[in-house]
Amino acid sequence: MTGLRRHLLATALLLGMTGMAMAAAPLAFADAAEEARFHTLTAQLRCVQCQNQSLADSDALIAQDMRRQVLSLMQQGQSDAQIRQWLVQRYGQFVLYKPAVNASTIALWLIPAGLLLLAAGVAVPLVRRRQALLDHGPTTPSHGDDW
Repeated sequence: MTGLRRHLLATALLLGMTGMAMAAAPLAFADAAEEARFHTLTAQLRCVQCQNQSLADSDALIAQDMRRQVLSLMQQGQSDAQIRQWLVQRYGQFVLYKPAVNASTIALWLIPAGLLLLAAGVAVPLVRRRQALLDHGPTTPSHGDDW
């Protein structure tokens, strides 16, 4: 029984190392143009695990899988738009650094502009009021006892 356990453990370790070696294997590009296109595309996509890293920069395992999938789709002849669409269907709009403007993402595009307008609407009257107070001097006469 002990020999069988050792054999199973050795097999499991060997399979695990094989999987790690496959995950770490470099990507094979057909030519320099394909490699340039790949790097441009993956720089425009977000790693779904790291959130603030591009797919090109992330070291996460899912990012490695996503990069392999992007290259596979490229080698199948799909356009960049088709690859982005495939990733959006699988991972959602979050995978795009620049999501499309549509009904589900309109808030992402309008909220920053709305907050900027709101801040300007609050700041401008405050600055004008303060400037008017400074231009007209103090509202009560001072009799030398400023403390």
